[in-house]
Amino acid sequence: MSKPAGIETSKSVAIADGTGTPPRNYGLDILRIVSICGVVGIHVFGLRVGANPKSGTTWWIVTTIDIAAIWVVPVFIMISGALLLGSRQVAEKPMEFYRKRATRIIPALIVWNLVYIVGVRIWMRHETLPTGRVLQMLYDSSVFTQLYFLWIVLGLYAVAPILSTFLRSGGQGRSWATAGVLVGVTTLAYMMPGILGHYGVSRSVSLNFLTMWIPYVGYFVAGYALRNVRLKGLGLLSVTALTCALTAFTVWHYGNRNLLPLLDIFVNESYFGLLVSLMSFGVFVIALSLMEGVNVPRRTGVLLRALSNATFGVFLVHLVFFEAIRLNVPSVSTENSLRELTVAYFVTLAASFAVALAGLRVPLLRRIF
Repeated sequence: MSKPAGIETSKSVAIADGTGTPPRNYGLDILRIVSICGVVGIHVFGLRVGANPKSGTTWWIVTTIDIAAIWVVPVFIMISGALLLGSRQVAEKPMEFYRKRATRIIPALIVWNLVYIVGVRIWMRHETLPTGRVLQMLYDSSVFTQLYFLWIVLGLYAVAPILSTFLRSGGQGRSWATAGVLVGVTTLAYMMPGILGHYGVSRSVSLNFLTMWIPYVGYFVAGYALRNVRLKGLGLLSVTALTCALTAFTVWHYGNRNLLPLLDIFVNESYFGLLVSLMSFGVFVIALSLMEGVNVPRRTGVLLRALSNATFGVFLVHLVFFEAIRLNVPSVSTENSLRELTVAYFVTLAASFAVALAGLRVPLLRRIF
């Protein structure tokens, strides 16, 4: 079966290291680093997005930053799918894979939930948390903003060997079909509340810590399916233009809901919205296509790998720093100053990377970073 014009496949990005070791795809590293910068941006500037009034230059700036980066979590999941589902260890030695991953994800689950319950909510916010409230937060995976991600990772790890075996035995066509079906079903599921709401029926998609991972399986498989797709020439230009247009429209639509009531029924700015899914696929393929054939010098490669490895820790720790800033800097806590939010963003990002990088160097802390 021939490939469409403008599309080619590739196993990896070239690396100028001269060691003879298997090439590392630094495109995935760069995507991961950019994605974590976007995650921190969403959490910092998102404060102002949710504030009133929803108008004016400042509101549109922070909304553009927030909504234009909505692809970051889906892309994180796609990166994991690209790396794990194509791994021979995952398919052929599942118990070894489970042991290796459990030694990191389970300590991280325990420690970071304690950090945010005790350290942030009780000590920093002075919240009173009865046992029932703690159990409810754990069940809903709502202990703190970003900790739901740990349950997603745990669930995807659990099914990775099954998915890997199924996909590897069916060729590229099977992976594309599987990703299409899973993403399509998930998109429809998250579209239904809008459709039903149009007819006066109130329904929502409800998840808990046991099911949090299920909607992300489509992205997980999509990362594997798209991992070797490379665009060039007109194909790359067209997909880039389409992705930018979708991003611009998504930002506009978020700030102008109710102007197009019929469209509002089908379009939403969740991680599983139709346009968000297309944006995520576009960003993933564009980034890897642009990095194709790029020789990464050794020192640059070492830096990229270190920053990429630190992104998980940054994801977990950054809201500790931002919460400390928010509680102690009035111009940030009142959500009115773009300048102060920008400073808070860079301080939070730098501090989080510094702590995560340091944590990876300490054997005892490495398991939670």
